[in-house]
Amino acid sequence: MKYPFLDLGCVNEPYADSLVAAAERVIRSGRYIGGPEVEAFESRLGEMLASPFVIGVSNGLDALRLILRAYCENGVFSYGDEIIYPANTFIASVLAISDAGLVPVAVDIDEKTMNLDTSLLEAAITPRTRGIMAVHLYGRVVWDAALTDCAGKHGLKIIEDCAQALGARTLAEGLHASPFAGALGDAAGISFYPTKNVGALGDGGAVVTHDAGLAKTVRALANYGTESRYNNIFKGFNCRLDPLQAAFLSVKLPYLAQENADRFARALAYQRTISHPDIVLPYMSSEVTDHVWHQYVIRVTGGKRDQFRQKLAERGVDTDIHYAVPPHCQPCYADLAHGPLPVTERLAGEIVSLPIATGTSVADAAEIASIINQADLGG
Repeated sequence: MKYPFLDLGCVNEPYADSLVAAAERVIRSGRYIGGPEVEAFESRLGEMLASPFVIGVSNGLDALRLILRAYCENGVFSYGDEIIYPANTFIASVLAISDAGLVPVAVDIDEKTMNLDTSLLEAAITPRTRGIMAVHLYGRVVWDAALTDCAGKHGLKIIEDCAQALGARTLAEGLHASPFAGALGDAAGISFYPTKNVGALGDGGAVVTHDAGLAKTVRALANYGTESRYNNIFKGFNCRLDPLQAAFLSVKLPYLAQENADRFARALAYQRTISHPDIVLPYMSSEVTDHVWHQYVIRVTGGKRDQFRQKLAERGVDTDIHYAVPPHCQPCYADLAHGPLPVTERLAGEIVSLPIATGTSVADAAEIASIINQADLGG
């Protein structure tokens, strides 16, 4: 048997006819930049998240870049201000900060959730701190009173990196009435990269906010800084969501809840079946909706990760690592000052992602778990 980590052809096969119809509709419309397809998708996403402003953009990184740049243009942030981020994240979270002329400040993660350790926030605050990037990594919501209290006390903006957690919800109180990740804080960047729980057939992203002024600036920045035709009020970008991708996303968005439920079922199969002495399972809280399982990430202890992955590969199980090298350890950030980040750096050598997307059935997950339990990694 072969257990691929991800097969995008399989992921999109159930939608194939509808995707073809959507492509034909866009082709025949003659409208290939902006227009009704983009507007319709923005409206659908806004309704789902209970957020009044959604701006479709080119990708998840650009969504975060636009938010931070808009805060700078609006006078909320200034060059050299600091933005706190969790040390365990994809590098896009940090690239967005430095691209806006802001300073990324890494904070270590909670070993149990592998998300930002909010108990460490106060110690990271300086007179230049202006925001916190709350990354809902692997699909798990990071949101609690320590985060909101710290932000409120110091007047900080909370920017959600919701690239991996669309559809996740929390019982904790957000800044607004919506319980959904992506609409809890001041603004959020969403990715529709093809591997996401709702993926485009190319790049795509969105900015979500309750702030009308921020939304107006983001929309202008994404379209060359244009307020109206040939009236460029900002030095902007070309970061617009393609209407073809918007049409594809409109096909797939209604099925997000089912996709997330299916991922939870696979995660539960792993959780109930894996029982290997060298494996630490991901934390599963009693709040079922707070994790949409974009990735199912285990830890292999004792320096045995490479051996473990090889054993699984020999049995046909593909795995991946998210992420083997934290941003602060990347060559491009060699000059970035940071304090001790022991949990992030230790877990970077232990984490392994197992197959969980469409194409991996619950039975497959149980079989992979059995293969894991049989893996002899030595004493």
